[in-house]
Amino acid sequence: MTVLFPREKKYMDKIVIKGGGRLEGEVEISGAKNAALPIMAAMILTTGKNKLDGVPQVRDVTTMLHLLNGLGGCTEEFNAGRIFFDATGINNFEAPYELVSTMRASCLVLGPLLARLGRAKVSLPGGCAIGARPLDLHIRGLEGMGAKIRLVQGYIYGEAKRLRGVRYYFDTVTVTGTANLIMAATLADGETVLENVAKEPEVVFLADVLNQSGAKIKGHGTDLVTIQGVQSLKPINCNIFPDRIETGTYMIASAITRGDVKITNCIPKQVESLTLKLRQSGLIVEEGETSLRVIYDGQLNGVNIKTQPHPGFATDLQAQFMALMTLAQGKSIVLETVFENRFMHVAELKRMGADITIQGRTAVVSGVKELSGAPLMATDLRASASLVLAALAAKGESVISRIYHIDRGYSDIEQKLYRLGAKIFRKK
Repeated sequence: MTVLFPREKKYMDKIVIKGGGRLEGEVEISGAKNAALPIMAAMILTTGKNKLDGVPQVRDVTTMLHLLNGLGGCTEEFNAGRIFFDATGINNFEAPYELVSTMRASCLVLGPLLARLGRAKVSLPGGCAIGARPLDLHIRGLEGMGAKIRLVQGYIYGEAKRLRGVRYYFDTVTVTGTANLIMAATLADGETVLENVAKEPEVVFLADVLNQSGAKIKGHGTDLVTIQGVQSLKPINCNIFPDRIETGTYMIASAITRGDVKITNCIPKQVESLTLKLRQSGLIVEEGETSLRVIYDGQLNGVNIKTQPHPGFATDLQAQFMALMTLAQGKSIVLETVFENRFMHVAELKRMGADITIQGRTAVVSGVKELSGAPLMATDLRASASLVLAALAAKGESVISRIYHIDRGYSDIEQKLYRLGAKIFRKK
């Protein structure tokens, strides 16, 4: 059957923004990329036809589908946010460099491949250059489950006749590590107990979906998760929930442009830490059941943030919030505790006139009266979003290059902003 993929954006595309305007109106949030990708990896554990709805049409999803097809699966449809995927024929255990090098989440196939095929050859992942993000925690956990793993010429080789249950403590909270070991443990012999696990909504959702397919997982959303291995899983049938990072990005877009934007199809509880900080800075944030409205109320004051694992302030919103603080009154302090190299957007913001000083993992932002448009270069997914936000508020024109980063995680961002009143377009 024909495989339908979303339109591929070219690597050389640029986004042009004429800033200084006010955003107004409504914007609908797409499905969560970081929820969809683990669920897609989990399809490896199943046989039969899986159905996912609410999937965002972004580059990372397309990459994962190409990877899954290369493993022997069959994407029967990907259109209008829906994926039909038959995992019956999965028999190839290699995730090649050409695909894995573009997306870190591709490492999520390691655990499912070992659980289903007993073998895995997965290239060390790429994606955003925001820190080392080593896979040691994944590897040590899988070794504890009986896998023999070695690293050879940039590939992780793993073998296990059948994984077995283990008690494993994560030295550092890791979202992808937690997801990988949960998936591996679903088909392992016996009981697996994972301690100091990630509690992000995407991890809880993964466990819920796996349970609907026949897994036996308890404790997700707490520090300790218990998985009782089963013999097989039924195909997955689920609807991906709205993207909390996209939600937060549009909340900040309204704030930085002194706007009035209603965000629909979102889960307000998932962005409570951001809502609190926006209110502290002087913004009005109105909450509905599945909507948020962010209104500029005549002032924007500097506030401090510290990124932390969920439910703390999300590291994936740090760059966007820093862009907002460049125009706030007074000083604000941004402390990044999750990734050691997540200030690469600072140099570009300073080229626009921002006053930012970095000391290790701390950035001190002194608000300025205005930013000026400039040629800009995106360095990673969330940094690219911060540059778009800064350009929306800046006087003059900004041209943002390397926007393939933003295409990895934001669905039709220029169209959505255009409908809110932004002067924005994409060019070759």
